[in-house]
Amino acid sequence: MTPAHTAAAQAARSGYGKLLAYLAAQTRDLAEAEDALADAFAKALDAWPRTGVPASPEAWLLTAARNRWLDGLRRKRVRSDARDHLTLALDEAQAQAETHHDIPDQRLRLIFACAHPAIAPPARAPMILQTVLGFDAKAIASAFLVAPAAMAQRLVRAKAKIRDAGIPFAIPERADLAERLDAALDAVYTVFTRGWGDPLGADPESRGLAEEAIWLGRLIAQVLPDEPEPKGLLALMLHAHARRAARRDLGGRFVPLDAQDVSLWDRPMLHEAEALIHQAAAAGRPARFQLEAAIQSAHAARAFTGQADWAAVVILYDGLVAMTGSVVAAINRAVALSRSEGPAQGLAALDAVAEDPRLADYQPYWAARADLLARTGDKAAAAAAYDRAIGLEFDPALRDFLQERRAGLG
Repeated sequence: MTPAHTAAAQAARSGYGKLLAYLAAQTRDLAEAEDALADAFAKALDAWPRTGVPASPEAWLLTAARNRWLDGLRRKRVRSDARDHLTLALDEAQAQAETHHDIPDQRLRLIFACAHPAIAPPARAPMILQTVLGFDAKAIASAFLVAPAAMAQRLVRAKAKIRDAGIPFAIPERADLAERLDAALDAVYTVFTRGWGDPLGADPESRGLAEEAIWLGRLIAQVLPDEPEPKGLLALMLHAHARRAARRDLGGRFVPLDAQDVSLWDRPMLHEAEALIHQAAAAGRPARFQLEAAIQSAHAARAFTGQADWAAVVILYDGLVAMTGSVVAAINRAVALSRSEGPAQGLAALDAVAEDPRLADYQPYWAARADLLARTGDKAAAAAAYDRAIGLEFDPALRDFLQERRAGLG
C-alpha cells in the first residue's frame, strides 16, 4: 500500500465519522452528506498518489466534499441563500481545519440523531455503525444477521426519516436528555454485544465491533462527564472485554465464567472499569448499566479475592429486575441464587418465570435450567433441557460445551 493510500485509510478510520457528522449537521441530509464524502475519498485516492498527501487531510477531504455537495445543490437549483449559508459554514470549518488541523467534532450529535426516538429501534445501532464508524451495509447486515438488501432498506428509511422529520443534530436539552441518552447507550451496547459474541475474532464482519463500541462509549462519557450512565456502560463493556482472552481455551473451546483463568483477565481494564463504577455511583442516580457493571464487578472480585461475591450478585440482580422487569435479569438472578444458596433455590426462582412465552426459544434459559436440574439430581429432566438448549445454540463452541455437559449426565 502506498503512503497516499495509507494516509487515506487512516483519514477514513480516524476522521470519517467526524467529517460526516459535520457535513450532515450543516446540510441536514445524511444520505447526501455520505455521497459527498464518499466522492471526496475517491478523489483523494486518485489525487494523493500524484500530488502527495496534504498537510491537513481532513481539510482537503472537507473541501472536496463541500464542492461535491454544492455541485449537487446547483443541479437541484436550490435557492442561492441556502447555498450561501452552507458555503459559509463549510468554509469556516475548512479554515479551522487548515489552521488547527482539526474540525469541530459533532460525532456525539450524529449519535443522538441516529438514536432519536423517531428512528425505529432496530435501525439505531446499524445507523451508528455506518455513519459514525464507516461500516458498509453488507458488513452491518452480516453482523446483525439480516439480509443485505433488507439492511440497506432499513438504513435508507432511517436516513430519510432524519431528513424529512427534521431530526436535529444536537445534544438534547436536559429535559429530553434521559430518554435520548438511553436510546444512544442502548445502540452502542448493541454494537458491543455483536462483537463480544465472537471472542476469537473469527467472524470478519463482527471483528473489532467490541473495540469500536468501547471507543463510542468513551466518546459519550467524555462529552457528557456529568452523566453517570455513560460511565456505567463504559465500565460494563470494559469488565466484559477484560475477560476476552479467557473465554476460549487454546483449542477454541468455550470456558464458562466461573472456570476462567483469572490470570488471563486484563487487570488494567478491570481497574479502569472499577474507577468508572465509583465515579458513576458518586452521582447518586443508579440506572441499568451502572447496576449491570456492578454485577460484573462482583464477578471480577474472583481476580482479587479468589471468589466471586455471589451474595452481592443476587442483591444487584434484585435491583435490576425491579428496575427493568427484565426476564433475562431474572434468569441470571436465579443462577446467582443457586451459587449463593443452592441449586434448589435457584431452580425455584427459575420456575417463577418459566411461564413467560419469550423463554420458549431462549437458549440461556434452557441451559441454566439444564444445569440446575442436573445439580439437583434430576438427570432425565436435565437431559431434556440440554437437548433443547443445544438445538437453540448457533455458536459451535458453546454447543460443544453443552453437549459435553449433557454427555456427563451418564
